[in-house]
Amino acid sequence: QVQLVESGGGLVQAGGSLRLSCAFSGDTFSDYSMGWFRQAPGEERKFVSVMNWNGGRTYYADSIKGRFTISRDNGKRTVYLQMNSLKAEDTAVYYCAAAAYYEGSDLKRVWRYDYWGQGTQVTVSS
Repeated sequence: QVQLVESGGGLVQAGGSLRLSCAFSGDTFSDYSMGWFRQAPGEERKFVSVMNWNGGRTYYADSIKGRFTISRDNGKRTVYLQMNSLKAEDTAVYYCAAAAYYEGSDLKRVWRYDYWGQGTQVTVSS
């Protein structure tokens, strides 16, 4: 049973930075593409970023390009999201997700993922 546990969320001022972590357990980490999504109150869950199993392929949402960076450490079975130049509109619950044996562009779709974490709150004050 795959488990994903996010950490690193919190309250930060606009312009600040946070780094989210997602710890993976229960299966072979390198078999999975790992993604980040976010959901603001009253809105649907939206794609943020994803990285394939070896880091050779990444996708980013247009809204965060140049500010957020995804990375993974297969030895530690952890995926990260470095978030810089945060804006009030980045406020949301951030979710980590895992998709097995897939590297295509459908990784921007919520339905493509097999497992989800419980989420971590990021609040950016303006």
